Amino acid sequence: MKKWMMSLAAVPVIVGSMGVAATAAEEIVLLNGMKMSGEIRPRYEMAAVKDNGLDTANAFTARTRLAVEGTLFGLEGLSAKVGMTSVNNFGYNDYAPQDATYDLILDPQQAILTEGYLAYTAADTTLLAGRSFVNLDDQRFVGTVGWRQMERAYDTVTLSNGSIDGLSLMGSWIYGYQGVNANPTTDTGSLLLHATYTAGKALSVTGFGYMLADVHDTYGLRVSGDIALNGVTLNYAASYAKQSDASLTYALDDAPEIDASYYDIALGANISGLIVGAEYEVLGDAESNSTKGFTTPLATLHKFQGWADVFLGRTAGSNNDGLADLSGKLGFAAPGFGKVLGVYHKFDALSGANKDLGSEFDLLYANKVPGVSNLGFLAKAAFYSKGDTGNDVTKVWAQLDYKFMVK
Repeated sequence: MKKWMMSLAAVPVIVGSMGVAATAAEEIVLLNGMKMSGEIRPRYEMAAVKDNGLDTANAFTARTRLAVEGTLFGLEGLSAKVGMTSVNNFGYNDYAPQDATYDLILDPQQAILTEGYLAYTAADTTLLAGRSFVNLDDQRFVGTVGWRQMERAYDTVTLSNGSIDGLSLMGSWIYGYQGVNANPTTDTGSLLLHATYTAGKALSVTGFGYMLADVHDTYGLRVSGDIALNGVTLNYAASYAKQSDASLTYALDDAPEIDASYYDIALGANISGLIVGAEYEVLGDAESNSTKGFTTPLATLHKFQGWADVFLGRTAGSNNDGLADLSGKLGFAAPGFGKVLGVYHKFDALSGANKDLGSEFDLLYANKVPGVSNLGFLAKAAFYSKGDTGNDVTKVWAQLDYKFMVK
């Protein structure tokens, strides 16, 4: 599948009466070197929140994705990509928000344009404009929430550069985003600045500034790396960030005063397939005379604070008392066997009357399906036990994931 061609005789129909004269034999190369990619991801999810007055939710959904990309009009350096994603529940609505009598599962039936952009590359610099997926670092601050069936897509103008060996620079103006919930595009006017210097596998240093309009400014530093020692691979990551009042303000009301800190340290090892690790992450409470703690509203939040998603609201926008998450993991991975992983979390608030925020145990098994190329299987579960307040939560998932590409 090398190129798409369009007869010039069809151009007046598409762009209006422009006096274009052509014969059917004349053609425009619309996309050259075209690639088509797709994904089909059926999933079962169960969610049960104890003693909340709602029925246990069961969702049978499928993500279907199709995208086309290539060189536009045969012009060197100019490319385009268009992609659609749909989520279908096959008419099975035993979950909120489809039916409010059930517990919440954030996979409503919907279909949206998830990719639609033009990109121009000259030397080591790329300018991209339009809708695309944006995942930065470990997605603690900016991510697409790819776990949910409808992944979040960002409307941006993004400039990136890699002229200096080992150094990547990016600046991105976000003017909207859509996804996860079945809501219209959310307008914003936010600026992302990101720089990473990689000095080999052992050390990568990232500096960032994320100015989210009418929310807050976040400036921080992250270091990470992998170190191989006699068949053992050690990995580490450490991050620090400071959050303050938004410098980009468009709302009539003044944004709440924010003065909060974030830090995270993670250590792990892979010993001949045995996976061990520990992490301590703190999203700080309101400091000084501020009124809000540290939050990350554009993060892929499902990756953090347990898969039961108990703390989504807190870490996305209402973390006034702070949140400390001490976790440990143990697992094993090997070709053919797949990957099995267990993760334990202990949650605590930094201030306030109710400091015990509970604990959670998560389990995962993932593997490729034998005999079928590009087909994966995943099963996982989350068991949250409440602390001083809240409700116990149990969630279970089983899914297949098939991806393909045609060139």
